[in-house]
Order: sequence, then structure tokens, then C-alpha cells
Amino acid sequence: MLPTIHLNRQEIGLKTYYYVIFPFSREIFHYFKEQPGATWDKYERCWVFEEAKLDTEKINKDFAGKANVQVVSYPLNSAEYKRSHLKPSDLLPELEDSKHRALSAFVSYLNSKRYSPNTIRVYSDSLSIFFRFTGSIPIDEIRNDDLIRFNNDYILKNGFSSSFQNQVVNAIKLYFRAIRSVRLDVDLIHRPRREKTLPNVLSKEDIKRLLDTPYNLKHRAMLSLIYSCGLRRSELLNMTLRDIDSDRYVVIIRQSKGKKDRIVPLSPKILELLRDYFRAYRPKKYLFEGQTGDQYSAKSLESVLKQTLHRAGIDKPVSLHWLRHSYATHLLESGTDLRSIQELLGHKSSKTTEIYTHVSTRHIQNIRSPFDDL
Repeated sequence: MLPTIHLNRQEIGLKTYYYVIFPFSREIFHYFKEQPGATWDKYERCWVFEEAKLDTEKINKDFAGKANVQVVSYPLNSAEYKRSHLKPSDLLPELEDSKHRALSAFVSYLNSKRYSPNTIRVYSDSLSIFFRFTGSIPIDEIRNDDLIRFNNDYILKNGFSSSFQNQVVNAIKLYFRAIRSVRLDVDLIHRPRREKTLPNVLSKEDIKRLLDTPYNLKHRAMLSLIYSCGLRRSELLNMTLRDIDSDRYVVIIRQSKGKKDRIVPLSPKILELLRDYFRAYRPKKYLFEGQTGDQYSAKSLESVLKQTLHRAGIDKPVSLHWLRHSYATHLLESGTDLRSIQELLGHKSSKTTEIYTHVSTRHIQNIRSPFDDL
């Protein structure tokens, strides 16, 4: 029997949507992925459909005798929502005291090495999942066979991505190499082959429509700055007033990924928009602040994008990082060389930047299809 599927009905703006909520099941996940109009909500981690595009009668028929389908309308992130959206890790046993202490020591080590807060969170969560999977097996007795069993019985069985598997392997390797001396031979731990996916890119027309849509001046300024400078989400949220150098028309991005500073050009049009924003909101420290004067939250920024997409009528699962990908691709298509794009994006390796050559249409559009000669 498959887990219960909740079709959570939500009214957003002038439209009604169904958020498809269920404890993880590979069969249910791929079923809704193949339905027309399916959009993946990266923040809520579920499939979303416009009400008119989801055939609830067909869903009930397809899952008859296999899963209970319920139409509900509880608020997103409510207790009911969280209970119906359990991850496989939520079903693992609680962490034993000895492993909890080991995890705390690992976090202290990562802090002492000045890893970023996000890396510390990802690595500690990954190691915690592995520790919980091994259950009562003492840390000193964990072997490579346990890792193979973890890959087969947890990651592959639940259909998790190779990226998630890589995260766990990285965390396990770092922990056992840096902190423990046990029977686990970290050099024999192999990473999965990385999936070769292309970055998602919006057309210039879609970008213009997206950036012209927000009524709120702050929302328009945030989204415009991300695209115009190719920023990561964290880079925008951490930006302070002193990072805008209006005399030299540059933005200074401090201590970003890899603990690196860099500068990017600031468009005169964006500078004028930022000046209008500053006169209206008068931020004190951070360039973009919340209602209480604190740093603007990542959750609120994701919500701004989601609402703007709905109003702009862009029916694509766009994330904030799509704007960064679009910035790089549009630079390449306008003739900017790869080395300059690498510097602007803050990539350590040129190989990372070269992926944009595979989505740029500058050269592809000049290729004549042999079909045209038939």
C-alpha cells in the first residue's frame, strides 16, 4: 500500500493551485512528474498544479486500491502539512547519545575550520542520516559494507539523487578522515558518477517580463540586482550598503562561496533603481532588510519570486539560480569571453563556466539543418 496523497488546495492571488503532498514514494513522485502542467516547487519540495490542469477523478481512479487520495486545504508549513510531508529521514531511529556527541564534535571541527554555515548544516545533516541508518552499530565498528548497504537500502531504494549521495559521501569521508581512526577505509569510498545536466535559462523576453511585473519597489530591485549582476541568493541577502560603489559603478561581493571577494559591474539603470529604492525604504545596514530591520530572509525572497512568476504568467519551475544562469548565458551570447564570465561569476575552475556554451544559442542558430535542404 502506498502512502496517503494529500491534494492541498491553495488560493494564491487570482488562481487556485494544488500542492501534491505525500511521504516520499518513488512511484508517486514519477506519476505526478509525468502529468501535464506539473511544476516542481523547490522550496516546498512538492509538485504543484493549477486547479484547472489537475484531473482529480483520474488520480482517484489511477490510485484506487493502492493509495488513499484526500483533498485538503490546510495552510502551508502548518503542523498538518509537515506531518503529511515526511521525508524518509524522519522515519529513521533517533540518534544515540554516543553518536549525538560525535556529531557535535564534528560540527565543532567544521566551525574551527571556518566552513560556511550552509556547508556545516549540509554536512552535519548528512552525517546524522548515516549515523541514524547504522542504528545501534558503534561508530568504531562501522565498515565499508555499512556504507554500501546505506547506498543500496536508503539512497537508491528511495530514489535520491546522485548529488545527495555525493553530499553524504563527502561528509562521511571528512568525518572519518579528520576525527576518527576506525575500520572504515575512506579511500575506498567511491562517489557516484555526477549527472551531467544543463543549466536552466530564461529568454531575455521572459526576464524582462519577470522584472517588469513586481509592484513592490523592493521586490523589483532584488530580482533585478540578482539578474543584472549574476548573484547567488546568499550574495544578495548578505550585501550591505557599503558594497555598492556608485562612483565606480561596481558591486563588491564579499566572502562568497570559497571565501572569495569579487567585483561585478553595476548597470546605470540598476543604480538608478537602487537609488529610488533607498529613498523609499532607507535601509540601515543590509541593502535589503526585513520589516524588523534584520537581514531579509531567504524564505521571503523565494516567496517574492514565486508570486512574481504567477503574476507574470511564466509557467516554468523557475528558481533564483535561473537568473544567475540566464545572466551568464546572455553575456556569452552578446560576445563576452568565457574568462571574463568566469571572473564575474566567481568560478574557481573554467570548466564550471564552460557549461554555458552548451545552452548558448549564439552558434547553434547559425547551423543550418539538413532538413531545410530536402
